[in-house]
Amino acid sequence: MASVLGMETFSDVASWSDGTSKDTGDLRRKYNFGDRVSELNIAQDPFFRFVSKVAKKPTDDPEFKFTERRPSYHKRYAYVVGFTKSGTKTVADATLTDTSSAALTTTAGQEVKLYLATDYKSSGNIGSSIGNSANDVQVGVSGTEPGFLMEDQVLKVPLNNSTAAAAAITTVDVDDYILVRIDTVHAKENTSYATYDTSDGVADSARSVYAIPVTGTIVKAPAAASSTELTSYCNNVPLGISYHANIANVLEKMRCYIVGNAHAQGTGYPETWKDQPFSTGFGLTQIWKTAMAMDNTTRATVLKYEPNEFARIWREKLIEHKWDIETSLLFGSQASIDSVQYTQGAVDFILNYGNVFSGTGMGAESTGKSQDDFLDDMSQFLDPRHNNANATLFIVPTDTYNWLHKLGGYFAANVTQAANGQSNFIIGDKKNVFGVDITQILTPYGNMNVARNVHLDGTQIKMLGINMKHCKYRPLVGNGLNRDTAVYVGVQTLENSGVDRRVDLIQTEAGMEWQMPEAHAVWK
Repeated sequence: MASVLGMETFSDVASWSDGTSKDTGDLRRKYNFGDRVSELNIAQDPFFRFVSKVAKKPTDDPEFKFTERRPSYHKRYAYVVGFTKSGTKTVADATLTDTSSAALTTTAGQEVKLYLATDYKSSGNIGSSIGNSANDVQVGVSGTEPGFLMEDQVLKVPLNNSTAAAAAITTVDVDDYILVRIDTVHAKENTSYATYDTSDGVADSARSVYAIPVTGTIVKAPAAASSTELTSYCNNVPLGISYHANIANVLEKMRCYIVGNAHAQGTGYPETWKDQPFSTGFGLTQIWKTAMAMDNTTRATVLKYEPNEFARIWREKLIEHKWDIETSLLFGSQASIDSVQYTQGAVDFILNYGNVFSGTGMGAESTGKSQDDFLDDMSQFLDPRHNNANATLFIVPTDTYNWLHKLGGYFAANVTQAANGQSNFIIGDKKNVFGVDITQILTPYGNMNVARNVHLDGTQIKMLGINMKHCKYRPLVGNGLNRDTAVYVGVQTLENSGVDRRVDLIQTEAGMEWQMPEAHAVWK
């Protein structure tokens, strides 16, 4: 028999709402809803549905801690932030063969001393994302000194032929490279000099830059005499602070990577290095409450269409409660103010710490984002060094949902198909996952799993890419108490208060855990 709520699975709720059950008199009973609340109106709240199904992890502390672990083997890179010739440190112009500035000559067998810094914290390997809207990526701040440098490593140093004056940098071209075999790794040094923000090319105030000096021998000289500018000093802009929007097309091309090692015959075993891949973070639980109150006269009145008004409103209050949780998990900001805790939502976390792409032109706008631009974004975000498409849920507003489907139509009509009859970018079949309609979009970098979310409609957010392996829904559970979604019946009744009405309560205490910001993205 169907319940008065119209949800057969909620039999315990029906028992106290239909006015006829033997349990009606137990007006102070607590009904644990747990996962069942996520079954309500799934299409309206897809993120809460997903995270409560695949990433639910109870916590016994309202301020919960967690540990992140990042591999370091692919982060063995650094930037040249200076070099020394004849005992003089050069930081203003790094054109190696520019005789007017008495710089070094890059010939095979020559000894060079390079000052190397990174853009990530060596402790925890906490690094830069593709773009961060709130914080510039900083090169050479304390703690970013490269700890992986060892003697006998071979370092690839990119070069170009640019000699333009300092200006805003949006892209960097790499024309050649030199190879330097490290002979000696020196102690950490720091120096103070003017740095530039590559967003505008304007000099910032001088600050300390921390670096590891290495002395090495040039193994490979540049092939062309014109390709003699250190890419790390492109346009004569020292690497101090690099603008967030240019990580993929500027910083990536400036990086000096370790490309193996080389040892003389008859030598012994090399030195080794040890990283510290762990970092810690914390999150907060939030308490959501939704009350239902009705005077007993109204409760006793039989109405048309839905005779039990109390039951009708309860159904809507349950949905309202879940709606509030969904919006908090999307837009909340972590804080503790006046004894009230707030959990962090996806938008706030990613905008502050994750990958940020331009969403202009996605959706209702007629210009701005091209198909090529979007494919470039996906190639950067779905970098196999820290992310993959299979674990990522893409949540979009209605206009972006439509735009993506039109994008698939564009590709189907204009892109030459491969021999197997498939294009590299097509709209795949729609599937149902945990009750949520998912559209699969096939790209060269993996299949996008896209879900429409109406809570993003009318916002500045055009798409969220959330790696479900690196977020958790954390309900508070401890000491025999489960603070996940529960219904408290009769918190006020005529019997216990003398007031001729009944008040019931829905309550949830839970929080969101967000890890690995480099694995999440937002388009805005």
